[in-house]
Amino acid sequence: MARYTGPVCRQCRREGLKLYLKGDKCFTDKCSVSKRNYAPGEHGQGRSKLSNYGVQLRERQKVRRYYGVSEKQFVKYFDMADKMEGITGENFLKILETRLDNVIFRLGLASSRAEARQLVNHGHFMVNGRKVDIPSYLISTGDVIEVKEKSIKSPKFKELVEGHQGNVPQWLDIDSENLKGKVVAEPSREDIELPIEEHLIVEWYSK
Repeated sequence: MARYTGPVCRQCRREGLKLYLKGDKCFTDKCSVSKRNYAPGEHGQGRSKLSNYGVQLRERQKVRRYYGVSEKQFVKYFDMADKMEGITGENFLKILETRLDNVIFRLGLASSRAEARQLVNHGHFMVNGRKVDIPSYLISTGDVIEVKEKSIKSPKFKELVEGHQGNVPQWLDIDSENLKGKVVAEPSREDIELPIEEHLIVEWYSK
């Protein structure tokens, strides 16, 4: 499935909540969800009650859009989670949380996951001293993520970190002065702020 390239605010309105896809704009009065809290389209304000199928579909789409992954990647991560020990739904969300683009966003080194993906693609980050330009790269406990020396002089990164201080989850540690972060633990279910009913996704793929 091709990546969505249309207005991202429509995605938030379709799911009925903020997915924080536009960075700082999501925290202002300009946010589309705040101004028009109904689905886009001609019949957006007249949606009927969803069936069980529809509820599961919306939950799946919500999480996909939140993390910005394709359907192919989504299925791949679910298969990985299903083979792991523990609760499949929680394992699934932990895998999504440990994507490099998400970790960079969580560290405050990008204003959105979309921007984090772009910065990774452009080669601005290193993991354990080696350049990594794959946004879907999965981070492990103990890994160190840092801005490349050639990029660290840019005021962009320092401004981003200053604007996001205090929002870094407990499983990550950020050295704002040196623009370096470390994964100190595995993400827990409580670290995920978006209201997600992962059991609906499990039910969808377990049919």
